[in-house]
Amino acid sequence: MLRLLPTYASSPLVRTRDAAVLSTCHTVVDVGSEYDDARNRYDHHQREFNTTFPGHSTKLSSAGLVYMHFGKDIIATVTGLPAGADLDILFEKIYTDFIEAFDANDNGVNVIAPKDLASANLAKKFEDRGFSIASVVSRYNHAHSSIPSATKSKDELQAEEDARFLKASSFVGEQFLLELTDRANAWLPARNAVAKAFADRLQYDAQGRILVLPDGMPWSDHLYNLEKETPLAEGVAPQVLYVLFPESTEPDSKWRIRSVSKENGGFENRKDLPNPWKGIRDEELDKVSGIPGCVFVHAAGFIGGNKTFDGALAMAQKAVEF
Repeated sequence: MLRLLPTYASSPLVRTRDAAVLSTCHTVVDVGSEYDDARNRYDHHQREFNTTFPGHSTKLSSAGLVYMHFGKDIIATVTGLPAGADLDILFEKIYTDFIEAFDANDNGVNVIAPKDLASANLAKKFEDRGFSIASVVSRYNHAHSSIPSATKSKDELQAEEDARFLKASSFVGEQFLLELTDRANAWLPARNAVAKAFADRLQYDAQGRILVLPDGMPWSDHLYNLEKETPLAEGVAPQVLYVLFPESTEPDSKWRIRSVSKENGGFENRKDLPNPWKGIRDEELDKVSGIPGCVFVHAAGFIGGNKTFDGALAMAQKAVEF
């Protein structure tokens, strides 16, 4: 993150816990037993350290500390956004969706406490320890050479460790940059489009259960927020069930119908597409649904398609009443 700023773009990196060496450094991160923003000291291992990001309860790691103090400057440098509401929204969003998990992982905080899982008699359906950014970093940091370490000097071993660290750092830095640029270039601009579609939703369904977007965009976060923020009018459903959007910007584009997931519910939907439609395609789906131009409905019932907007809308209007 720091290397995205001009001050640090070409700064040398020193990996050490030697206090004498650290005293010569411009900025110290994750070591040194000191947190002092005025002196660019960002360690979180002190017994008395309990700092959190504003509005959150997860204790910060050094990643969170760096982000909290430098994040807005980093976002402005990368995206060109001026100080203001959009930058503040992005600053909070990147922490919530990306940085906080690093803080939790570094501080030994589980997404759900094991005792709560045990009390609910819940167990994992599969092992996912190797499926995270943390697991990739671990592979980089422990990918040892095939040459026996006994034949290498201490300096050679340290050089190899440093090289692995830099690869891991480069990987995570790339993920951060992808997250930031995607949020800035797609997620943030989508807010206004989703808001307009949300305001117009009653023209497609009297209860407002169908949202129509002008193109594919990141819509779910914005929809959940709009539902929470908008006073519920009489006769209007509290939640949107299906979202329609074209597959491309071409005039003759096919259209998709997407079931809205339960907020933070992963693959669980508010309302699946009808069971009789699941896993069926083309003419057979036309017959089963009674709607012409159908392309498919996924076997899991979360997405489907039609050759035209009118066809996709008909699918949604029938599905909300199914």
